[in-house]
Formats: sequence, C-alpha cells, structure tokens
Amino acid sequence: MILIALMLSVPVVPVYIQGPAFQSPLKGQTVTNLTGLVTAKSTSGFWILGEHIADTRVSNGLSIFSSSSSVLNKVAVGDIVSLSGKVAEFRSSSDPNNLFVTEIDSPTNIVKLSALDTGLDGWLSVPGNQSLIEAVNATLQPDEFGIDFWSSLEGQLVTVKNPVAIDFENSFGEFWVYGDWTVTGKNSRGGLTITIGPDGIPDANPETVIVGSPLDGTTNPTVSLGKTFTDITGIIAYQFGFYYILPLTAPTVVSTPSADIPATTLNSGADACTITIGDYNVDNMAPTSAHLPTVAAHIANFLNTPDIMFLQEIQDNSGELDDGTVIANVTLSTLAAAVASASNAGVQYDFVEVAPENDQDGGEPGGNIRTAYLYRSEKVQLVPGSPAGGALNATEPIIGSDGKLMLTFNPGRIDPTNAAWEASRKPLVAAWETTSGDRFFTVNLHLTAKLGGSSTQGDARPPVNAGVEQRTSQVETVATFVNALLAQDPDASVIVGGDCNEYVQTRSVFAAFDGVLTELDESSGVDPVERYTYLFDQNSEQLDHLFVSDVVQGRGTEVEHVHVNNWAPSIDARASDHDPSVARVKVC
Repeated sequence: MILIALMLSVPVVPVYIQGPAFQSPLKGQTVTNLTGLVTAKSTSGFWILGEHIADTRVSNGLSIFSSSSSVLNKVAVGDIVSLSGKVAEFRSSSDPNNLFVTEIDSPTNIVKLSALDTGLDGWLSVPGNQSLIEAVNATLQPDEFGIDFWSSLEGQLVTVKNPVAIDFENSFGEFWVYGDWTVTGKNSRGGLTITIGPDGIPDANPETVIVGSPLDGTTNPTVSLGKTFTDITGIIAYQFGFYYILPLTAPTVVSTPSADIPATTLNSGADACTITIGDYNVDNMAPTSAHLPTVAAHIANFLNTPDIMFLQEIQDNSGELDDGTVIANVTLSTLAAAVASASNAGVQYDFVEVAPENDQDGGEPGGNIRTAYLYRSEKVQLVPGSPAGGALNATEPIIGSDGKLMLTFNPGRIDPTNAAWEASRKPLVAAWETTSGDRFFTVNLHLTAKLGGSSTQGDARPPVNAGVEQRTSQVETVATFVNALLAQDPDASVIVGGDCNEYVQTRSVFAAFDGVLTELDESSGVDPVERYTYLFDQNSEQLDHLFVSDVVQGRGTEVEHVHVNNWAPSIDARASDHDPSVARVKVC
C-alpha cells in the first residue's frame, strides 16, 4: 500500500511575493508551486491568501491575473490552490501618477489541493465543521487523499506487512500502526510526529490505520511506541470515527524497543546567568499520589534537578476530596522532599504557588489543579518587594524604586477574572533574580483542555478542535501581558511555557506570540520529527511548549524532551501521559 497525502494535510505555502517595498523583489521572475487560499474572484482573475507573515510591512495577499474562463473555472472561493506564473507589476492606466499593483500573470499548473479542509492550517484550521464529507460526496481520489484511500478499500481483505505501533493500546485493546510503506514525520522511536509538510501545511500522518478487535476472539497484545508485530491480515471497516483494520486473528510481537531511556544532557553549572528550566505536567498529583515518587525520581535522575521546574496539575492538599481545601503546600513540600531523597546530591527545592478559588479552575472536581514552581534557592530567588497575589489579583509589570522592572504581585496571576480563563487554570507569573542580581520573568501555563472535538477522520471538515477558541483567547491574554513587560523593558528576559493543550502547527492559536516570543524547539534547532511530548491516536505530538523573548533567543537556547513516559514499555508504567522537557537559557 502507498499513501500519498491526506485530505487533512493540504499544503499552504506562505505568500512572500509582495516583499517589504512597493514593488516585489521578485519582479519579472517566474515562481512555481505558489500556494494559497482563494479569497475572492472577478472576471479578470482571483486573489489568494498565504500564511500569516510576522513582518508587518509584507502583505500575505496576492492578485492572480487571468481573464481566461478555463483558468477561472478551475477555482472557487475557499479553495486552496497551487499555481505557477510570472511576478509582474501592473499599472491600471498610462497615467504615470498611478502606482503599480503586484500580481501573478498568466498562471499555469493550477491545482486545487482541497475542497474541504480549507484554511491556512489545513486540518487544524479554525473554525472546524465548515463542510461535511457525506454532504459533498466527492469522487474518491485514493492517490491524493488518505481518507479517500482507506474508503477505496472499505470491506476489502488486506494485509499490513511489518506493522509498527505508534501509540499505546486504548481501553478496548485497539492500537494504531503503519506498515512497510512510505510514511512522513517518522521519529527515532518509530512514531509519526505532526510536522509541517514541504508545502507549508500541517501533516496529519494519514499513512496509519487502527487495529480493532480480532474477529476470531483472540486478544491483541499489549503495545507501546515502536513495537513491531507479525503481519496483520483483516477487513477494512469504518467505525467510531476512524477507518479500522479488523484482524482475522491477533498479531504477535516481533520486537520491542529498549527500555533504557536517556536522561537530559543539560545542566546549568556554576554560571549564575545560565538557568535550566524543567517543564512537567505531573497528572493530578496529590500528596498521597502513587506516582509521586516516580515523578520525583524523574526530576532528580532524568531532568538533572533543573533550577526552576514549571509544574502543571498540582492538586490541593486533600487531592480529589471536594472539601473546600485549595492550598497545595503539602503536595509541593512532599514532592520536594521526594526529589531530595531521590537526588544523589540531596537537592532541596523551595516552591511557589497561588491557590485558586475552590472548583473554579477546571480539572477533577475537588482537586483544584494549578500551575506551580519548584526552584533551587541557591541559584534563583523571587524578586523581593512585592506581596504574593491571591486567586483574583492580577499582577502587572511596574518599574520599582530601584529603577528595575518588577511585578505588582510576585508571584501573581495574569488577568484572572478575564473570561478567557473561565473554568481553566490561570497562568502563574514570577519575577526572579539570579545570584548576580540579574532579573528574568517566567509565565507557567496550563491552557484549557481538548475535550469533545471530532475525529481526524470524521465527517466534519476541518475537524472540530474543541476549546480552540478559548485557547486562542488565553494566548492573546498572555501575549498582552508579555507585551506590557517588554514595553517597560524591551530587553526583558521572559520565559513562557507549560501544557498548552495545542500544537504549534495550529498556527492561528499562537499567532499572538508572533514577533513577541519564539518557541524553544524552533530557536534551538530541534529536528521537527523529535518535537513531541504526547501520544494520541496516530500522532506523536507536542502539547507542552516553552517560548522565550527575543533577547533570550539571541543568547542561544537548548531544549530536550525526555521521554520517560511515552517510551515506557506499557501504558501502566507511565507516571504521566506527558513527557517532561528541559531547557537551558541565558537570562543575563
């Protein structure tokens, strides 16, 4: 079997033809494979829109000139098209006082790339459910689109040779695989990572199929990322939102990846200005959680006890008991003590939190999950002089009496009464000082969850990405705060991160960070296929991100994802469904 593309991964290449000046820097040149969204048509051509461009001088719209009916009949508003043509500057009359318009003349090789998953982010475009596959009922193109490919095999008996598992099994014993055909986004463990394809659109890894319950009543094996199996022969069927292969009998395991998981190579050392940041969603951690010692061992032995730990899903002292308790000092002190016990050097962590209002931040009722920090006080301290904020206190950047940037509440929360944070965790902000007296700022995020969306192989196109509008508003609110910091001090060192519950490939969500913050995987040059912290369905994906301001990026950055959970030999061996990350940055 050969999978070419997927209706869910239609490419959109940014339109950079316009350039930063009145005339295009490509004037007179022929361009090929120019891709964009058709936004309007006329009798003399149409207009396309490319990806958002951070440079405000450059338009991402472009005029495509043609009066040919054969050309115009090929496109409709809402189509994503690819084309070639010559860049020209057109003056609408001979009057020399008129300005020129940049356009593409004599377009050729016009190809409609999608009629359903329209938008600059393809299958991740917002809003979802703009059309329905069953209503459109398009003729199948199995050599073009993944859904079409699997539909063309519906009811057939097929064999997947040399299958490789790309996730743990679900609660029904079902698991995702690909076979011995060409795949995209393959990472070092054998999973398939969400990446931006060569044409500029997120790739949804359509080369995969979910293995259902065997038809003979046998039981599928326990699986993990990268396990391989004997060939799977079965029937292609559609159920529960996906195309399945229903095996005639259960496969057996052929190989299992090594259980040895490498620790991070990053340490901060003695330099006061070089700081290591750990980031870890610790999965509903209470003082009595069975996985607390394992997480502590991860922090001590795999993350090398970072100078600051960004933590998410810290529960209050009574855990899931809904008794009105909101403070988490026992949870955090218990974790800190466990890290000290697991650490060869007996590293002692202090902690920072702002307790939420009872049952107002989402998550398990009564658990009151929140973001929090562990920090090594011999390396960093909170900037003194400001009180700690409460659940409803909005912290703001100010210039202190010493002429330095600080916060009105330290630690504090960003705009906690804003509707963007309804039933969701509020960001925890802190101003820090190194032993050399230099200051930097951190924002610990846990954006609203992905609950209730539609499947990637469902009828709604683009798929419904539940909570995406709220996550977008939350990012915009954080960006407003960071911009306020940078307005007071353009050279402020700022680190923002945590569990964002979203991929950076959903570019519309993170658009407010453009030109303000840079994602650390990008600034550190991490191979795109290794950018993942989470496994779900057919994808290795990154929900956990760290972002830095320009001055931090300019000093050089490093980041590593430590796969202590998603390289585990079984789903039950994980301490969390998220993998932690470690970054090393310079804050002075």
